[in-house]
This record gives sequence, structure tokens and C-alpha cells, in this order.
Amino acid sequence: MRLDKLFTTVGLLSRKECAAAVRRGRITVNGAVAKAPDLAVDPEGDTVTLDGERVAYARHAYLWLNKPKGYVSATEDGRLPVVTELVPPEYARRGLFPCGRLDRDTEGLLLLTDDGPLTHALLSPKRGVRKVYRFTTEVPLPADAEERLLGGMMLGEVTCRPALLSPNADRLGGTVTLTEGKYHEVKRMMAALGAPLLSLERIAFADIPLDPTLPRGACRPLTDGELAHLKRAALSADNN
Repeated sequence: MRLDKLFTTVGLLSRKECAAAVRRGRITVNGAVAKAPDLAVDPEGDTVTLDGERVAYARHAYLWLNKPKGYVSATEDGRLPVVTELVPPEYARRGLFPCGRLDRDTEGLLLLTDDGPLTHALLSPKRGVRKVYRFTTEVPLPADAEERLLGGMMLGEVTCRPALLSPNADRLGGTVTLTEGKYHEVKRMMAALGAPLLSLERIAFADIPLDPTLPRGACRPLTDGELAHLKRAALSADNN
């Protein structure tokens, strides 16, 4: 890998900034001052430093975001703020994108990454990756709501996969577990039940719960265990 490519991959410097840092002697490779930005380096075997600090290399980045309302699950939008605007500065250059989407008014757990193959696998209907949502409704859920969702609801001409509904005691909301991600699925399900949504929050993805210590609007890297779990989920034929 080229030296300047390493710095753009980890999000520390642009190629132009890397070239400038090389000219100023700020970068070393295995203890020697780098002479050119196109120097070939082994990102996993060589020791690269910037201003004396070792550059930690990772091929991909993985962040949990506790998504707030008002943000679009996209990398750009002509009118509205997008979730990637909430990424910490050290990740901003890595080209992260959301794994799936949460509606603009939906809060909660969202994976941001630059790992396209993992994202594709996690979103594939064949994997049956579970997503759990907590919701509240304007009126109580009907008595047959659990049975209707478990049987696979019809939304227009679309048949939803079976979903597990666990109502609150007052039936003014609860949790619902899905294994797919159709457009506005929970909102449309509740509307079809005659109980329009008041609020919706994703509280788990692939059986990993939303970190209760992560503030709304904040990000944190996945732990090694969480990432390993996601990769196992991406390989599973079905998690149901």
C-alpha cells in the first residue's frame, strides 16, 4: 500500500496533506524519515508514525451511532442533515455509510461502516438478522395484534415476514422484532392495526443491544466481541 493511501484509509491525512507532511519530515517508517508519499508500506507489518505517534491501521471502520430524530440515514441530502455528519472527526475521511436505514423520525441503534460486503450480508433477507424496536402508539393495540404480526401481515401487495410483538401492559406500545427492513415497515404495520405510532426507537441490531451509556447523537467504535458477533451473523443462513 502507498504511504499516502494508508493515511487516507485511516482518515488522518488527505493525499495532499500526506505529501506536505513528508516534505516536513513528520512521517517515519520503521524509524526512518519517509522520503516520498508514494513509498510502499505494509500497513500491518511496518511501524508508521506521524509526529512521533504510531499510526494504527484498520482496513475498515465500524461505529455504533445512537441516532437522534431529524437525521436522514444517508451520506448526503440536499435539504436535511444526514447521520454521517455525526461521525467523529477522526472518522470523517473514511467514507462511512449507514448499514440500512432508520427513518428520519426514528431514533436508536445504527451501524456506520465502510465495509460494503459485511453491510450487504447483514441486510440480506437470507440472513434473517434481527432488529428490535421499542415503540409507543396513539391508541391501544388490538387484541389480535400479536397473531396478525406473527402470521405475516399484508401491507398493500407486500407480505411481511413474521414479526414478534411484545405489547406493554397497557398495550400503548411495546417492542417488535423484525428480520427484514421494508420501507416504513413498523409504521405501516401499526397503522394497519389501527394504532398509529407516536415514537419509534431501534434498541437492538443482530442481537446486540443499544449501549445505554451512549448518548443520543453520539458514536463509539464496536468492541472486538461485537464485531465478531456481526461477522458471525453475516455468515448465518437464518437467525430465526
